[in-house]
Amino acid sequence: MKHPTTVERQSDLELVVTRTFDAPPHLVFEAWTRPELLRRWWTPASFGITFVSCEADVRTGGTYRFVFSHPDFEQPMAFFGRYLEVTPPSRIVWTNEEGAEGPVTTVTLEGKGDTTLLVLRERYPSRQALDEAIASGSTGTAGAAEQFEELDGVLATLAGA
Repeated sequence: MKHPTTVERQSDLELVVTRTFDAPPHLVFEAWTRPELLRRWWTPASFGITFVSCEADVRTGGTYRFVFSHPDFEQPMAFFGRYLEVTPPSRIVWTNEEGAEGPVTTVTLEGKGDTTLLVLRERYPSRQALDEAIASGSTGTAGAAEQFEELDGVLATLAGA
């Protein structure tokens, strides 16, 4: 792996994922904000999850709704929330409203020459909520490296276009 993905708990409430990508910030931002691109990398292949639908109105005040299916579950799973702040091509902040204890996620993109440093912060409302998310594997700890390797592939196609 050319660029490792790091995941660390920063406090009782916050988990931080970092990764460098070989693409400029505007392309990384595009991959995070266009539904047709999100569908190509958002779900780690090893999870066996597939998109049923992907709706994302990525603007301050906009909403998103991702619906997934998995062979082990009869009903699709929906994840949804609101975009609190969108500043192209450097920052996206959104809520995760599928549960009362959902985090607020902030992604920042910083250009470093021909690369982009991505920092993803998940801030939970309580220590217990973060502990439960880590235990369930629903946070950035589960599949982030695989997910970002998929994103590398998408970025390579965008850079070549």
